[in-house]
Parts: sequence; C-alpha cells; structure tokens
Amino acid sequence: MNVYDFDGTIYHGDSTADFISWCIKKKPSLIFKHINKTLPSFLAYKTSLCSKTDFKENMYSYLLYLKDTECHVKEFWFTHMSNIKNWYLEQKNADDIIISASPEFLLKPVCDKLNVRLLASKVDIDTGCYLGINCFGAEKTRRFYEVYGGEIDKFYSDSKSDEPLALLAHSAYMVDGDKITPWVFD
Repeated sequence: MNVYDFDGTIYHGDSTADFISWCIKKKPSLIFKHINKTLPSFLAYKTSLCSKTDFKENMYSYLLYLKDTECHVKEFWFTHMSNIKNWYLEQKNADDIIISASPEFLLKPVCDKLNVRLLASKVDIDTGCYLGINCFGAEKTRRFYEVYGGEIDKFYSDSKSDEPLALLAHSAYMVDGDKITPWVFD
C-alpha cells in the first residue's frame, strides 16, 4: 500500500487554510469573531506558551459560528477538488491511505470521492475541539500501526516532520510542488 500526506503533497496548498478563507468569504462576519480568539493563540503558540493542538483548536473555534458545516465542506470540495495534483490522480490506487494533520471532517468527503482511506485529526465539526491527539509527526506513525499495522510500499510527503512514516516505507519521496524526489534521510 502507498501512503500520502495530504496538504502540500497531493493537494496544492493547505486545505484547512483554504477552507477557513473560503468560509470567511462566504460569511465575512466570521473574521471578527475568529480573529479575537485566533490571534492571541497564534502569538502564544509562536512563543511556546501553548501547544500546536491548543492553537489549532482555537483556530477551529470559527466552527461555532458556522451553521451546517457539513454542507459547507461539501460545497468547498465542489470548488476545490481541482487542487488535487494530477500526478497523484494518475497513480492513485484503491488501497492508498491519506494520513494528515488536517481535520477528518474536512478531508473525509474528498477521500470518499477519491475512494481512498483516511487517517486524520479528529476534530468536532461543530465546536472545533480536538477529540484526540493531533495527527502530526510521530502520531501519524502510531495511528498507522494501530489501524493498519502493515508495511508501506511508497510514502510521499512535503514535510520532514513525516520522517517517522518515511522510515517505515520501502521507498519514500519528498514532494515539492509537482516535483517528486527520493527522500534524503538526516
């Protein structure tokens, strides 16, 4: 089986940032409700006064003000499905697994359309609260073992933070835009 990171790897950009921007364009009042909570949290995260998970949970707090988030997510993918990179679509297999730190509620519709499996951060779609550990770095490896426990044939990511998964793969690749090169281990 092949395993892929999502944002920046098979998706042009960051789907979470794109979804937040898309929501703010649809409902501009979100910016005022959202910035008051997110900006202080971002500064606290950058100065190591709060964890990445705490920052992201504050960032997702805009969901409290968004009605029918599931409908918004489906509409978002209708307009953003084209951000899936062509090289991935050309080599996609039915047994592919996407592992991402992005929220599961956001990626599940696109993974269902692609007909691939998903491991992602469990975030409450109505409150933005985490329902577990952020699926990032070594947590991706732990979750992969917990659910699949198997071997990885090929692994693709745009981030060195995914090296724990790259080490499990028979072949690992670094993705930079549409350029794919063999993973260079530190």
